[in-house]
Amino acid sequence: MPTEQPKAKYRQIADHLREGILDGTYPAGQPLPSEEVLAKQFGVTRPTVRQGIAELRAAGLVEVMMGRGMFVRSPHARPSLTRPRGVRREPNGRYIEADGIRWEHAEEPVATRTDAPLALADLLRIPPGEPMYTYDVLETADRGRLRQLHRTYVPFSVLLGTKYEEQAPPPAPHLYQALADLGHELHFTEYVRTRMPLPDQAQALRVPEGVPTFQVLRVLMEKQGKPLALEEFHLPGDSLELSYGLLA
Repeated sequence: MPTEQPKAKYRQIADHLREGILDGTYPAGQPLPSEEVLAKQFGVTRPTVRQGIAELRAAGLVEVMMGRGMFVRSPHARPSLTRPRGVRREPNGRYIEADGIRWEHAEEPVATRTDAPLALADLLRIPPGEPMYTYDVLETADRGRLRQLHRTYVPFSVLLGTKYEEQAPPPAPHLYQALADLGHELHFTEYVRTRMPLPDQAQALRVPEGVPTFQVLRVLMEKQGKPLALEEFHLPGDSLELSYGLLA
């Protein structure tokens, strides 16, 4: 008879913690043993421990809080970060994000020409395939602890008859002022959903395997409701919640 292969160490760690969570040894909301303790207990390296923890995170049993450690997931747990969403215009005319975070670019965004895919063309109310200026940038804050992917789309048709017909407009958020200078009174609508990141997105955002991301599509519109541009954000979905102010 074929001999049974020994179980990988990271699976042993995952199974050990899963059993403790399910039988109440580790109650909901309580911390799990640290990576260092688990590494010594199982005679492995810390990356092996993280691999086991990643399985439990993917199963929704464990959450990792930045700077605090690993905890058994609780339905009442608060995320480590709340990001207010929205854009407001200050008295001096400057547009600022509601979260007040000062984002830095990993590298300067460069305009490229892309054709509008069907889904985005529908949001922008333009024909599929219409050319657009597109900017991509990885943004970081708090010494790299916070990360987001930010893409800006501006249809060529919006720029006809303006100085940007022959030159690329600036990316968001500077795009807001550029459109305002063209006489547009801006309004914003956001669409939010969760999705599993593509491999390059997961790497850029440093999200572990099995962790979803928020995809936020922000449509910039003029006063009459005509879309002018679109922004796409990808944010890590672990230990983060988004908040929106609502008007009565």
